[in-house]
Amino acid sequence: MNFEQLLATDEDKLMEMSRMATEILRDYYDPLVGKTQNDYMLEKFQSIESIRDQLDRGYHYYFACQDGKPVGFFAFYPKGSCLYLSKIYLYKTERRKGYFGKILDFIILKAREVNLPAIELNVNKYNNLAIAAYEKQGFKNIRSEKNDIGGGFYMDDYVYRLEIKSDEAKLSY
Repeated sequence: MNFEQLLATDEDKLMEMSRMATEILRDYYDPLVGKTQNDYMLEKFQSIESIRDQLDRGYHYYFACQDGKPVGFFAFYPKGSCLYLSKIYLYKTERRKGYFGKILDFIILKAREVNLPAIELNVNKYNNLAIAAYEKQGFKNIRSEKNDIGGGFYMDDYVYRLEIKSDEAKLSY
């Protein structure tokens, strides 16, 4: 598995990332939050313009690739005393193949590079598949929060945290 960083200057890759995000998130979140809210969230967070803006604000976006083709993507940024994992998504056909653990190993290494001792993320309270995956990797539920994202929509989430130990990453990618 290899990871290809997205740069704000690469228009073709920005379009590819937005298209990939739309395809994966429509499949995953339409049933979970409804098409109307998901459409709003896709425009707000995964349009080409919003991805470019996030990159300009310090986000790091990566394509996760296997055998030369993207199987998913993820994004993170430093936030206070942790690395905030903003997104981690795989195509439906690529789940349960061990990629999540490999991506997480890479993110742990990136947190270490900037001397951050933990990773935090938000996960929808009803996203049982993701919750189980995070808990299996050692993440702990530290609180719940409801965030107004505009347009009359809210994200009703748990916040999970992973404390990084010195032997945490398996370096398996």
